[in-house]
Amino acid sequence: MIYSGSQPRRTIVPPRYRYEEIADDLQSRIEAGEFPPGSRLPSRRELTAHYDVTAPVIDRAMQILRVKGITETLAGVGVYVRDTPGES
Repeated sequence: MIYSGSQPRRTIVPPRYRYEEIADDLQSRIEAGEFPPGSRLPSRRELTAHYDVTAPVIDRAMQILRVKGITETLAGVGVYVRDTPGES
């Protein structure tokens, strides 16, 4: 079948991964003040229960926040909101 070109092109948008949605949600909650600078984020167990996902999904979301400079992870202690989000 040949089209005359009058049909609009469709842009294919890839599906978002769940860990990206969770990272965005947590970032929004941080920006809204639910988790102020210096505060500890909920534990991995609490986040897996809240978002109904597995631990690796939460780990990837935490990785995104860490790479963006929004949080810092203290091994064996927890994940904390940086005092100055986005700055190293």
